[in-house]
Amino acid sequence: MKAKTFASPLKIFHARKELEELDRMVNKFIEANKVRKVISVSDTCTTDDSGATIGLIRVLAYE
Repeated sequence: MKAKTFASPLKIFHARKELEELDRMVNKFIEANKVRKVISVSDTCTTDDSGATIGLIRVLAYE
């Protein structure tokens, strides 16, 4: 099993566009590396000192 991490900053009022770009990055990685079996995809938010969400980290586990 292998894991690949992707990250994206999130800006207010631009989150949908940034999430779509993150999806494109992951799909491009899967296609380019001929990943045949995805085990899991997990997202977690990153926050600043005030607790506001400022980014997203996506981890792809695959064989």
